[in-house]
Amino acid sequence: MATEPAISVADLHHAYGTRPVLRGVDLDVAPGTVFALLGPNGAGKTTVVKILSTLVRADAGRLRVAGHDLATEPDAVRAAIGVTGQFSAVDGLLTGTENLQLMADLHHLPRARGRARTRELLEQFDLADAAGRPAGSYSGGMRRRLDLAMTLVGTPELIFLDEPTTGLDPRSRRDLWTTVRALVQTGVTVFLTTQYLEEADQLADDVGVLDGGRLVARGSPAHLKTLVPGGHVRARFAGHDDLAAAAGAVPAGVPDPDALTLQVPATGVPDLRALLDRLDAAGAAPDELTVHTPDLDDVFLALTGHATSTETTREVPAP
Repeated sequence: MATEPAISVADLHHAYGTRPVLRGVDLDVAPGTVFALLGPNGAGKTTVVKILSTLVRADAGRLRVAGHDLATEPDAVRAAIGVTGQFSAVDGLLTGTENLQLMADLHHLPRARGRARTRELLEQFDLADAAGRPAGSYSGGMRRRLDLAMTLVGTPELIFLDEPTTGLDPRSRRDLWTTVRALVQTGVTVFLTTQYLEEADQLADDVGVLDGGRLVARGSPAHLKTLVPGGHVRARFAGHDDLAAAAGAVPAGVPDPDALTLQVPATGVPDLRALLDRLDAAGAAPDELTVHTPDLDDVFLALTGHATSTETTREVPAP
């Protein structure tokens, strides 16, 4: 029997006044995976999170979250999810322990269970040594870890992370990535929105590109990279004779006599295997092979026509 998606979205529409923000979004998210929604500011990412987490009502669409119908069972959805927004929900005047205990009380956990859950999360997020300090004295990375720990007090099966690493330094960002990976290994589903393409590449099993309120591409990071031209193999040879033989055997290659290299278009393992066979047949064994593939920045630019840092929203024809 097929497992029900953790999130199922069909024909989602939403507008703020007369300005449409979401224009027919369809997506499913498999349980126990990380789904990353990419897009520039204004693309509608946060609106999707607000709708799926019951904070905003959709104008139209068929939506199920954690096995529950969003329109008829919002309380059941809220009980199954956790949300970490762009801006920290941590109270800087309270200690780390007090912030977590407050969340435990809001979840109506029995007192003993709430205190035990607080201790578990402080250890899990490496905050035990700072538990008695006001959260306002924490570093940005520590505050973000505490924010995520507060989201997990109720043991949600699905977590929404809305641009969780915005403003963090590279080390803190990587620390948070490690935390997210560990959560997914326990079976938690993560719905991540981000402008950092490296973040999606590092974390996501599945990626959706949102632009102008529409999902313009969908797939694994590796699959999306195959949609963009520019992948190639660069072969370096020991001498000019070998380079000339290789160039004769591979007419599509571009030789560079100064660097003793031949650059050949290639998009995957079959292309690489075919190239090696042709070079072997020509007796031109390369000293070195380097495979170059487009990254998610190239994908995003090719699909939307602009970079993720763009502040404005523009309409993109449906794919």
